[in-house]
Amino acid sequence: MSSHRKTTLRRAFVAALLAGAAFGDAAYAQEQAADTGGIQDIVVTARKRVETTQDVPVAVTAISAEKIQHYDLSSLERVAAQTPSFVIGRAPSGSGATLVLRGIGSNTTSIGLEQSVAVIVDGAYYGQGRTINEGFFDLGRLELLKGPQALFFGKNATAGVVSITTADPGDRLEVIARAGYEFKARQVVGEAIVSTPISDTLGFRLAVRASKMGRGYYDQLGADQVYPTMDRTSTAQVVIPTKHTSGPAGDGRGDEVYVRGTLKWQPTTDFTATLKANYGANNSNNPSASSVYYYCPTGNAAGNPAIPCTRAFQSSANRFPTDIAAVMPYANADGQTGNKYRSWAVNLNLQYQLDHVTLSSVTNYNWNRNIFQFDGDSLSRAGAPGVFATEYSTYHAFSEEVRALTSFEGPANLMLGGYYQKTQRDYLAWTASGGLENSAATPGYRRYLANSKDSQTKGETVAVFGQAIVKPVEQVEVTGGVRYTHETKDSYFLEPYSHPIRVTQGIFLPGTTINSNLSFDDWSPEATISYKPNRNINIYAAYKTAYKSGGFSNSGILSPNAGLADFEFDPEKARGFEVGIKTMLFDRQLRFNVNAYTYKYTNLQLDFFRSDIFAFTTINAGSARTKGVELEFEFAPRAVDGLNLHGTLNYNRARYGNAIGAPCYAGQTRDAGCNLVYVNDGTPNGTARPFNAATDVSANRQNLKGKPTANAPEWSASLGVGYDTPVGSGLKLGLSVDSRYSSSYLATAFGNPFTRQNAYVNLDAAIRIGTEDKRWELAVIGKNLTNRWYATGGTDAPNTGAGTGTTAGVIADQIGFATLPRTVQVQVTFHY
Repeated sequence: MSSHRKTTLRRAFVAALLAGAAFGDAAYAQEQAADTGGIQDIVVTARKRVETTQDVPVAVTAISAEKIQHYDLSSLERVAAQTPSFVIGRAPSGSGATLVLRGIGSNTTSIGLEQSVAVIVDGAYYGQGRTINEGFFDLGRLELLKGPQALFFGKNATAGVVSITTADPGDRLEVIARAGYEFKARQVVGEAIVSTPISDTLGFRLAVRASKMGRGYYDQLGADQVYPTMDRTSTAQVVIPTKHTSGPAGDGRGDEVYVRGTLKWQPTTDFTATLKANYGANNSNNPSASSVYYYCPTGNAAGNPAIPCTRAFQSSANRFPTDIAAVMPYANADGQTGNKYRSWAVNLNLQYQLDHVTLSSVTNYNWNRNIFQFDGDSLSRAGAPGVFATEYSTYHAFSEEVRALTSFEGPANLMLGGYYQKTQRDYLAWTASGGLENSAATPGYRRYLANSKDSQTKGETVAVFGQAIVKPVEQVEVTGGVRYTHETKDSYFLEPYSHPIRVTQGIFLPGTTINSNLSFDDWSPEATISYKPNRNINIYAAYKTAYKSGGFSNSGILSPNAGLADFEFDPEKARGFEVGIKTMLFDRQLRFNVNAYTYKYTNLQLDFFRSDIFAFTTINAGSARTKGVELEFEFAPRAVDGLNLHGTLNYNRARYGNAIGAPCYAGQTRDAGCNLVYVNDGTPNGTARPFNAATDVSANRQNLKGKPTANAPEWSASLGVGYDTPVGSGLKLGLSVDSRYSSSYLATAFGNPFTRQNAYVNLDAAIRIGTEDKRWELAVIGKNLTNRWYATGGTDAPNTGAGTGTTAGVIADQIGFATLPRTVQVQVTFHY
């Protein structure tokens, strides 16, 4: 950043602080009774205790249950589409998704990587990218906590936390029925919620959601293609190829069912027990339906020149040939691509209030299973380079967290807690590619395989944490705490079978098991000071650190040139500072908040896909720094009842620090920075040395220093208006329009300038008419009305790109994981 820009931002932030303090004093003097009218705060638990968004000294975006319903924010992807600086990219394989906040996140291609943005549901940690497949409906609230959050939310919260609280039973009978129809996907959606007290101390709530799509969101350009195989074990053999026909893949349509039951028991005012159980099933007929070839050197896909590379809502892929699908594990009999996600969880939350101590416990077990079958190069193409893959993976986790929080009248209080988690991930995968066939392979399902994988990781975590809370005077609170984490991960990786030709070529090393036994210890301290000169102003400063698990890349590839160091990766850590001011001004008609931050990340975890040989490597990419300023406002004038103006403006600069030894993107030349040579010294990531023209044919590593991280726009903003007003006869009309702006950014992690996503604006709007007593409501909800296509992640296309590290490289075709097009949904709700 230029010195002029730094000075400008610094002055703007200081001016905002001074203005907030001055206006806050004036507003406090004017304040009238009651917190009625104007702006109402949302209760949050960002520090595992009940506070309002304005009181908590944390940068938090809280979304109320009402807003979630009004905008149909029924998935994390839809939440991200409305939230600047938060990006979610869905992927057909690997971890299934990437969650990015302030430019920090893990890319998608390794299932072994945890997310840098932790997802917490009802106080329990859900660590997998595939969590985005869950049904987030009938919620109490959603909180987006920005920056490291280790003390209260533990490991794997280096970039932030998405904390989701589902709705509890109330003290009266409540029945909600909701039905919707989305026109683009011809999707029918239904919800039913029943909440009732069973007795004076026991309440029950049952929520069900189901949907079914009549077509996909993206146009599919696939056509019948021929995939030839040659039954041989040596390239010297001459055989006549067998031609297999594969038809177009599915269009991405799907269906889902989610069920959640809640029991809440409160035998006394001091004790509450809440038991929740949920089940989910999510199906799609093509997990890569939104994978788009959006940049190619020639303008068309290298594997099929009939497919244009364009930033449009269209993609292409093919299903498996039926005779190959018939013998391939977990393939659909008709060869159709697909993804089947199943999950269930049980969560028990206990809280006991003593005279001056609150005891709480959260016990959770969650399980998910994912089975996918997809066209690995996301392209409708003919010929042997086609890639067809299936996967069967499961993940389950048991966790227990206990906490004690004191509430003595004196100036000092304490929070103490402990955490235990036990996890297991099992991963199986099978790939057919290269036109390979081996009729002598046993068992028979290996006939068309190029390779198969079998991997597992068992993890165990023990943590203790504590915080001292001191109020030397009424207006000042000083807190300091630390979390200690001890973690072990025991893993193995095996390629049970590889085609003999691939073994001879040195690509795979079947029959060899590599074992990993990792152990990590971490101390993550943090400290915060907040000053509240009056109830409408909160000024705070914080020092924070965080830790993200090291681990093992279950979806890697073992070759004769690879070893244990190519599968293991070190923990990712963060540390830095944040300051901010939160104000309520003009008789609580205006909320104005601003904060600034700077965080350094070390050993940033990334996964690299080498497109020319379809190989994966998980690395620690040196360091990165993210720094910026965030401003938000909300204006609800009492003179115009029902009017609400709101917006945000964010500046974020996320750049790599020294990251020597990062892989080059496919086709990157030495002049473009691919000028280092990898040296395998037995350590994770190895080392790198400068390219030597006298002895080296090509380079294969780069230093990412100064390049932007993935999905990190420097500027993002939002602006919206809502208006609710009575229209007579007991009816109420609601209107809302919300826009979101993002400046340009790179969609992938390794500095490839050809993945740049241009700046865009998308627009959402809704209109609602219903009774003032909320008995019924009819709504029309439009999303991405500007119909802007933008990538939220991506990768090099398989079997493309060449000349990496030479003077004349050919850039790989780029596949982007993209957002949804314009959608319009009609929704009717009955509430009793």
